[in-house]
This record gives sequence, structure tokens and C-alpha cells, in this order.
Amino acid sequence: MIHPSAIIDVKAELAPDVRVGAFSVIGAGVRIDEGTVIGPHVVIDGPTHIGKRNQIYQFASVGAAPQDKKYRGEPTRLVIGDDNTIRENVTLNRGTIQDRTETTIGSRNWIMAGVHIAHDCVVGNDTIFANAVALAGHVIVEDYAILGGYTLVHQFCRIGEHSFCGMGSVINQDVPTFVTVSGNLARPHGINSEGLKRRGFTAEQISVIKRAYRTLYRSSTPLESAILSMLAQEDPTDVLQPLIAFLQSATRGIVR
Repeated sequence: MIHPSAIIDVKAELAPDVRVGAFSVIGAGVRIDEGTVIGPHVVIDGPTHIGKRNQIYQFASVGAAPQDKKYRGEPTRLVIGDDNTIRENVTLNRGTIQDRTETTIGSRNWIMAGVHIAHDCVVGNDTIFANAVALAGHVIVEDYAILGGYTLVHQFCRIGEHSFCGMGSVINQDVPTFVTVSGNLARPHGINSEGLKRRGFTAEQISVIKRAYRTLYRSSTPLESAILSMLAQEDPTDVLQPLIAFLQSATRGIVR
């Protein structure tokens, strides 16, 4: 299960069935739960907790110190959930004491080659990061978001659930729930209709979301007025509640 050339610190904790490939290095303070597979030439630093049934491919760097000049060796950590796929050359950094002290990645995420997730980021569940996506520090990516290849996200931005960021997007403001954006700088291009259909949203729900999008983007009203209009909109299934909550809590402004 553990290749003879792998180096495992005595203070690391690995479940009995964890597999570790050739020349991988696992440091002190690392905990890896059942069913996880670590490929060859992977480096995992602690404190890091990796959940169950994850697969981490070759040359990934997991749990390294944050790329933050303020970092002075404080005991921050990285926490990864279950059933994630983490492909080649991915870099996942620990948090900083200036924020959460923790970088958090949820479950069932598909993280493709060359992705960078910086310190203090929070990634939800069931997301897709295509090749070479880069998150700066303190970014939040909510459930079911999809980030196209080479997407760049500025620090402190938030990517809403069920949103879609097209290939090569440069994002410097929040991307609302359900919305598709693309470009440099990113601009809105409708809602993520195809993704919503795949996830079981009904035609009625998608129609309600489209009307809300028109209220938000195809009028000259301020954001506060658009939110009030959405609150007054007929919404029998309450499908707009996540979008309204997102807009009410946005702090950086939204891609608009």
C-alpha cells in the first residue's frame, strides 16, 4: 500500500488502506482517512487533514505554507473533504492567522491539472476547476460552481453556487448565484441554464431565474432596487432565495 521509496513522517496519521505512490513525501501533522490514494511524487505538508476516498495525482503540492509575505510559520492548516479528484501539479496552500487560519475544500470536487488554490480559500462541494485555474487568497467558491480553464480570481471574491465562469475569465468582483460570466474583465452572459437543467431544476424554476437575471442586468436600476424587485417577483418554489441572499451579502460589488 505504501511504496518503499515514499517518506512518511512518524507524526503523520494514515488509515490502514491509504495507498502512497513512489517518492511521495508526507510530513508531520498530516492525517489521511480511509480509501484515499496518493500518487507518486506528491508532497503533503501539515497540518493537513485529507478525508476519505480522495485521489491525488502525481506532482501535487498539498498543504504547503501560504504564499503570503505576512506568514511567519504559524500553525495554520488545510482541510479537504471526501471523494475529491486532485490532478497533476495542483497546489493547495494552508491558511493564515490574518483570516480563517484554514483553507477548506469540501467534497466531490473535480480539480484539474495545474490549479492553484491559495491561503484561506473556501471551496464548497461538487465544483469543477478546469486546468490552470488560479484562486488568490480569501476566495469563496460555492457548491456546483464551474470555473473554465485559465480563470483567474482576485482575492476576497466570491463565486456563487451554480455559476459558470468561461475559459480565461479574469474575475475581480463577485459572481452571483446562477450567473454565467466570461472575459477580461469578466462580464455577465446570461444564466447557467444547461447546468441548472443537468442538476434537476424545473423549467418553471429556470424561467423564474431568467426573469430575475433580466431584473438584475437588463435595467438601469441600482442593485438595491433590483433586489427589492426580486423580492416582489412571484417565486412559488423559492428558487431565488440563494440569489437574493448572495446579493444582499456581496461586499466587493458584483460582475455587472
